[in-house]
Amino acid sequence: MLPNDDDAADQAPMAPDNYVIKPGDEILLTMWGSVEADLRLVVDRGGRVTIPRVGPVPVAGARLSNLNDTIAGRVGQVFRNFQVAASLGQLRGIRVYVTGFAVQPGGYSANSLSTLVSVLAKAGGPSVAGSFRNIQLKRGDRVESTFDLYDLLLSGERGADRLLEAGDIIHVNAVGTQVAIIGSVNQPAIFELKPDERVKDVLRMAGGFAAVAERSRLAVEKLDDRNNSRVRELALPADLQHPLTQGDVLHAFSAVKSVLPVERQNKRVRIEGEVLRPGEYILPPNSSVSDALKAAGGMTSNAYAFGAEFTRDSVRRTQQQNYERALRDLETDLARSSAVQRSSNADEANALALRESANARLVARLRALQPNGRIVLQLEPEATSLPDLALEDGDRISIPVKPTTVGVFGSVFNSGSYLYTDGRLIGEYMDLAGGPTRGADADSVFVVRANGSVMTGGAESQRSWFKRNATGAYRAVPGDTIFVPEEMNKNTFIQDAKDWTQILYQFGLGVALTRSFR
Repeated sequence: MLPNDDDAADQAPMAPDNYVIKPGDEILLTMWGSVEADLRLVVDRGGRVTIPRVGPVPVAGARLSNLNDTIAGRVGQVFRNFQVAASLGQLRGIRVYVTGFAVQPGGYSANSLSTLVSVLAKAGGPSVAGSFRNIQLKRGDRVESTFDLYDLLLSGERGADRLLEAGDIIHVNAVGTQVAIIGSVNQPAIFELKPDERVKDVLRMAGGFAAVAERSRLAVEKLDDRNNSRVRELALPADLQHPLTQGDVLHAFSAVKSVLPVERQNKRVRIEGEVLRPGEYILPPNSSVSDALKAAGGMTSNAYAFGAEFTRDSVRRTQQQNYERALRDLETDLARSSAVQRSSNADEANALALRESANARLVARLRALQPNGRIVLQLEPEATSLPDLALEDGDRISIPVKPTTVGVFGSVFNSGSYLYTDGRLIGEYMDLAGGPTRGADADSVFVVRANGSVMTGGAESQRSWFKRNATGAYRAVPGDTIFVPEEMNKNTFIQDAKDWTQILYQFGLGVALTRSFR
């Protein structure tokens, strides 16, 4: 749809020098010298204007650039030593028609300087079914000209625009062949083609390839090739003259989105924490963790290699998929468990409602957590270096300062962090926290280590923490977080939440989940 011209501007347009005077036009005439006059003259049906004391002057058919000479020649037959200045005044009105596939076809009032484009704009331009490339100007029983709006819209060329005459018809034909171009071009759009236009013409209409485009190839999808492979690749520039048919879709590829094989990619790695030169580094293909640490100047004397956090984007995406699948299974099991439970009185019904509400809160809390892509490094607590793993683009290595505390949280009498003492057992830190409360599930205590691993007592632990066996007998290391869960109703599915908690820690969610239970 074309924008409408401003009506005020259309009433008094600038007349070109080659404008031909016709009956109905108004001429403003000024004479001075031996004769003085200031006249407004209308060209009559005979094509003449009448000047007092001079008589009729034929002006119809004269061009505006010759109007002064035409009038001066006639006045000179009567007077001498004078000058004239003639210009157009009010233009004659004409009636023209817009037909075919226009937004608002019909008759339109215009003036003698109106053009095909200005009247077509008043009619709203071609409709969705109308052609932009095949607009005819009909005058009498012949086609005066054919106008292509793409010349104006895409190239700013208006040379083919024509002045209208009374009774002219602007006919918008039905839309022709249409193709689309998408992807890495400057103006993705649907374009109408003329019969002789090819791939190169569509690229030109779309403004050419974008700056990040892959310029050596295009894909074309042909809707009329339903029985074979509908998509084929065009090699450029050899296929720039490839013909297109109705409904074809061209796709320009992005060079930025093309992913090189891992072995050919430079590696962008961020190194943080206790290294001499933290920051982001671009490393060559086949680089490893040791290369990254070397680029960062190596670890400082305060670095705690055992607690290093190594995260990877590809691992995070895989964790996210598995985590969402596990949450869906959890929701299904909770719903199934609720469905088989029956209540015989009001108290049981209230208890069932409370359990379902607790289940919903648990799922909502778990859904709010997101995997971080951490890879648990299999290191000894005394390690002074990291495993020499191959790097991937986007890896992140964070090396913390060696912690000085061990945390005890959950169902204990005094949750908190306690100073680390070399050689002290996990059970002794439990003693410092006052031991498990009456409601604690002491057989399911687990420890999250600084390297992201989780340690539990396992099936062998069936006795109290105070007997110094199983997990409690392990030696604590700096940065340990000991968590004591609550005892849960073993007749409901909530008992399995402890197992889910351990699974979530394996996804690198340990610290966030510990805080959510506090």
